Amino acid sequence: MKVASLFSGVGGIELGFEQGGAEVVWSNEIDIHASETLKLNFNHDIIVDDIHNIKGENIPDIDVIVGGFPCQAFSVAGYQKGFEDERGKFFSKWHD
Repeated sequence: MKVASLFSGVGGIELGFEQGGAEVVWSNEIDIHASETLKLNFNHDIIVDDIHNIKGENIPDIDVIVGGFPCQAFSVAGYQKGFEDERGKFFSKWHD
């Protein structure tokens, strides 16, 4: 099974899927620091860019797409704005 990941962070979701036997072929992460860790831990295409700039046709052929929860909007390390933070609502807009 081939997997692509959105909002990858440092790759926790990817790690779980790889341990389950899947092949992660593509990831996206906006944060440069998180993506550096992701690059150290994985050997697949990693796009460091805002999700708004990602086009579906640029994601390779996959079986499953996964995505990390928008933790910045909800984390105790942040401002805890939740759904009032634009990042906290993005997952609900993806279907458009």
